[in-house]
Amino acid sequence: MSSVRDVTINEEPIKLGQFLKLAGLADDGSHARVLLEAGDVTVNGEPEHRRGRQLRGGDVVAIEAERARVVLA
Repeated sequence: MSSVRDVTINEEPIKLGQFLKLAGLADDGSHARVLLEAGDVTVNGEPEHRRGRQLRGGDVVAIEAERARVVLA
């Protein structure tokens, strides 16, 4: 499994759709929606389909081998 890349946010929570874009895992909101609808996104190892899922520091979002951790600034 690949290493986890830390992505810093200024305040929590952050919505999953926003975090996907910030972390570079999705190109834009519509791409994030497609990834979620396809079941390609996991949060802390569990499948997630909701763009509005609230993420907090320490949460790990993954799409295939790419993993990004939410880190509060």
